[in-house]
Amino acid sequence: MHGLPNLSSAHDIDGIIMSHSLSEIFINGNPYLESLGVEVLEYGDGKASMALLLRPEFMNGWRVVQGGISMTLMDVAMGLAMRTAIPDARAAATVDMNASFLQPAGRAGETLVAQGLVYHRSATMCFCEAQLWNGDTLVARAMGTFKALKCVGMPGN
Repeated sequence: MHGLPNLSSAHDIDGIIMSHSLSEIFINGNPYLESLGVEVLEYGDGKASMALLLRPEFMNGWRVVQGGISMTLMDVAMGLAMRTAIPDARAAATVDMNASFLQPAGRAGETLVAQGLVYHRSATMCFCEAQLWNGDTLVARAMGTFKALKCVGMPGN
């Protein structure tokens, strides 16, 4: 996987890396996802999936998970899927994203799983879709456009 960090500690099944830490995937780390407790389940072949155990502090006034958590999971799942579809991509920038919330996503103690998939790509852009699941229930869907970034540093760093 040219352009990505060494993922040798995770095991590889038919080009898909299974269950690894965020530090393996994000070269400079990702404090936001780390603070949430996101676990990457699948990463490779134009697909990515991640899981999040819902904590009480993620709930809104109706005691269901806040929509921003759902958006984050779908955004990152699509962005990671994009990074596996463009070999020299080191990061992904979200250009556009829209989501449909089908029902309340979950309550504290439940686990959400976001699945991202690339359905079309060019040399530097990917068009992706995501699904968010709570057990066997589809709770949200999203579509997004992502730009491949060849470097991970920000100006001035």
